[in-house]
Amino acid sequence: MNVVLKAALWMTGAIASFSFMAVAGRELAGQYDTFEIMLYRSLVGVIIVVAVTTLNKRWHEVRTNNIRQHFLRNIFHFTGQNLWFYAVAVIPLAQVFALEFTSPLWVVILAPLLLGEKMTRIRGLSAILGFVGILIVTRPNPETFEIGLLVAAIAAIFFALTILLTKRLTRGNSITCILFYLTAMQLVFGLITAGFDGDIALPTAASFPYLFLIGCAGLLAHFCLTTALSIAPATVVVPIDFARLPVIAIVAMVLYDEPLEVWVFVGALLIFAANYLNIWNETRKKV
Repeated sequence: MNVVLKAALWMTGAIASFSFMAVAGRELAGQYDTFEIMLYRSLVGVIIVVAVTTLNKRWHEVRTNNIRQHFLRNIFHFTGQNLWFYAVAVIPLAQVFALEFTSPLWVVILAPLLLGEKMTRIRGLSAILGFVGILIVTRPNPETFEIGLLVAAIAAIFFALTILLTKRLTRGNSITCILFYLTAMQLVFGLITAGFDGDIALPTAASFPYLFLIGCAGLLAHFCLTTALSIAPATVVVPIDFARLPVIAIVAMVLYDEPLEVWVFVGALLIFAANYLNIWNETRKKV
């Protein structure tokens, strides 16, 4: 099978998973707070990761030598994911996904500070293009301002910090190790934050399928995306991943009567162009 077709098939799984997670998060928003949603997502994730690790006899890969970095990474991811679930409940899903695509641009901005990487002209230009795209998507206006837009934008920054720390961790840790600490630590974070008020909403017959779906989709989305990137270069995978935006926009229109706003797509295209420019430049330098 052609490499591009293989990557496209894996990315179809990632796009479907991210979309299912967003819809499930929207459906649960009225019954559970974001901490409770993350608690159950992490619980499902722990069960899956422990089962797969045991079946594949990979427990020797779970090491404790980078435990502080794992802790910091998962604090960032837990924060970003909570903000993302909040944004999913209060603003159009297309805007959430468009702003989520800014994470790689924040990586470009933060990498020189955290990883000592050089800020080149192309990286600077891509960051400026992305920022213009953010302004077009959000169209800041005191009369129409939604707190969810700011929350979604901040979530993207925390996802970028997660990406940077994941990049560090992959130098000496397997995916199994990273996923184990991801689910286990965030289960503890979820228990603490969801139980802080002494009241954790339990799953019901109606909500259980959505909670289970979020747990499975969260792991599957990242597995499919990582697999696609291992098969094909980022210059192939990123344009396919961008299909998430029109897909979720159509889903939101059908399920929630959300309008298809042209400016969201215009801004998102600029954000995509900024991401692609940076990826193309980095790929060209390595050839």
